Amino acid sequence: MAYILALDQGTTSSRAIVFDLEGRPVAVAQEPFEQFFPRPGWVEHDPVEIWHTQLATARAALQQAGIKAGDLAGIGITNQRETVVLWERASGKPVSRAIVWQDRRTADYTEKLRQEGHEALVQERTGLVLDPYFSASKLAWLLEDPGLRRRAEAGELAFGTIDSWLVWNLTGGRVHASDVSNASRTLLFNIHSASWDRKLLNLFGVPPELLPEVRPSVGKFGETAPELFGGAVPIYSVLGDQQAALFGQACFEPGMAKNTYGTGAFLVMNTGAEARRGDGVLTTIAWKIGEEPVQYALEASIFIAGAAVQWIRDGLGLISESSQIEELAASVADSEGVYFVPALTGLGSPYWDPYARGLLIGITRGTGRAHIARATLEAIALQTFDAVSAMEASGVHLQTLRVDGGAAANDLLLQIQADLLGRVVERPEVTETTALGAAMAAAVGAGLLDLQTLARSWRAHRRFAPEKSYHERSRLVAGWHKAVERARGWAEEGME
Repeated sequence: MAYILALDQGTTSSRAIVFDLEGRPVAVAQEPFEQFFPRPGWVEHDPVEIWHTQLATARAALQQAGIKAGDLAGIGITNQRETVVLWERASGKPVSRAIVWQDRRTADYTEKLRQEGHEALVQERTGLVLDPYFSASKLAWLLEDPGLRRRAEAGELAFGTIDSWLVWNLTGGRVHASDVSNASRTLLFNIHSASWDRKLLNLFGVPPELLPEVRPSVGKFGETAPELFGGAVPIYSVLGDQQAALFGQACFEPGMAKNTYGTGAFLVMNTGAEARRGDGVLTTIAWKIGEEPVQYALEASIFIAGAAVQWIRDGLGLISESSQIEELAASVADSEGVYFVPALTGLGSPYWDPYARGLLIGITRGTGRAHIARATLEAIALQTFDAVSAMEASGVHLQTLRVDGGAAANDLLLQIQADLLGRVVERPEVTETTALGAAMAAAVGAGLLDLQTLARSWRAHRRFAPEKSYHERSRLVAGWHKAVERARGWAEEGME
């Protein structure tokens, strides 16, 4: 029996999962690592700690599964995206902490670039928006240090997102590479030519000597140093976390999409070999398999999903456990006109309004805990409805929505989602979709599986078919949009 080792490097922990070729998890190991917040809005990680925890979990998973390096067909990597690591080529030591995707220290810098009129160039070439979220401004901030810039221009330093850092360390410093899915999140990569873009490098002041080689997501990246696992193991896939989840959900055809209901929600829709643009959503590269054409996707970031449930638990005290919301919300037939706009940290896709604030509206004397609970689940589903509508403006229409993440265990939420979208919502048997995507991509890279086999082997745990009429759906959406308009721009108007 051949196994695949998936390395799932996340924002708060490193995990390793051993999968068999049927996509079943055999062993799991996980280790958290420290989060650093040196100033308000700054978020940093220790790259060495990330590497050590990832290596430790990989070894622990192999030991737990009772297998050795020789039993592995390959390794697949998936990772937190946009986080920046800068290290010395000679020693392999980082020159600073990693600047995490959540970090906002470059907000003024990106705003300045926007005011200078660079947004159109960036959007056209990268499919993204000028925002501190992405890697380029973080790297530019590090290179404000004259010593680091001098060393960067001399070719002494290497830049990478977390995938590149892991590949470098796994291969003993022999390979400095990234894949197209991670490179497409840097603001330095032209998603149409699938190459680093000279104009964007000049815009952000990034020396090309820093950059990793960009490779297909599925293909051989090299072999691990033999001493790490007692034998060399080939690395066959690298994918950013959201793209890996799309792959793990077997969304291989245009119009297929996955939504991860976590603290926030990430909706990603496959658009095939064409880079399409929606309204208020990002265009990104999904993956590239070997010599096949690049595959693209549309992505929406919803800031508050499961966090809305946490807030009515901790902030309002309406429930004592998050799991109680389903039963409470199901005790009423509808929210009786109550809407909750969970703009607790602004609104993400498709509004991108940092000044929006949370709103509960439609409350009457008859409103009770259950109505607010139901309005909370509806808010999660309505935000997803808005994101899907924005994506469909590109001309690609949603076929099916496959879901994962903690809140995807809530049957009522998924039924509301199916009713709003008027499409079937599917929850898979294997919910570890991010790690599964990395593993199955590695199996494809090793020549052990193909996309057709993976598509056939994807199994639904439950399907939710729409039950509401178009009229009922339209009425709920219209009220939601009225509520959203009242929530938008609130902080900007000095009402905080």
